Amino acid sequence: MITMEFWKYYDVTHKEHLVCNPMSVEKLNELITLLTLKPGSKVLEIATGKGEFLIRLVEKYNVSAIGVDLSPYHLGDAKIKAKERVPNADLTLIEMDGANYHPDTPESFDLACCLGASWIYNGHEGTLKYLMSKTKRNGLVVVGEPFWINKPPKEYFELSELKYEMFSTHIGNVQIGESLGLKLLYTFVSTPDEWDRYLGLQWYATDMYAQANPDDPDLPELLAKLNREKTLYLKWERDAFGWAIYVFRKK
Repeated sequence: MITMEFWKYYDVTHKEHLVCNPMSVEKLNELITLLTLKPGSKVLEIATGKGEFLIRLVEKYNVSAIGVDLSPYHLGDAKIKAKERVPNADLTLIEMDGANYHPDTPESFDLACCLGASWIYNGHEGTLKYLMSKTKRNGLVVVGEPFWINKPPKEYFELSELKYEMFSTHIGNVQIGESLGLKLLYTFVSTPDEWDRYLGLQWYATDMYAQANPDDPDLPELLAKLNREKTLYLKWERDAFGWAIYVFRKK
């Protein structure tokens, strides 16, 4: 665990990212096209980050959208971006823990999503249950979730903050949704190249920050954590860890 502010670490490492997960912009646009939302549809995104997905939905479909995120850095970026690109949209950005967000009317959203922050709800199943509780019948539930391709050796878990029990397999992620009554419509699975770009941009952004801020007292800890994560990725995770976006319909 780090002692420096977590959101500062995340902001520094993700400064160069347009999308803060291992998915290409091309696939994100393909996802948006598949969703075929009607104008005025209600959309909720938990852990909206810099708001790129939500803002693109507003730009394409003119939806009514709510984005929730706990990072003051990324939400600040999202607000600037929204003001520049969709100044007249029905878009609300809220700085709070997604676990504490409860709309006035349950099951009122046409689309509820959380792309890569299932820790908020203690895992994939908890995330799906939360999103389902906010989604209309026949509405869409979209999540981004890691999965194991294979199990790394004991040495990996001795060095990593992750536990094998935290995540399922790719088919396991699908089956968890189906067991809750969701219907799988599509999956977007990250390629090794997309993973490389996602992690590589973190290394690059952190180096740029270190060059510009050599006197930051948090820098030694920031670099130590990043270098440990770099080693874990290059030695084990690149072959063992996957990530996918799952598109479900609530029956």
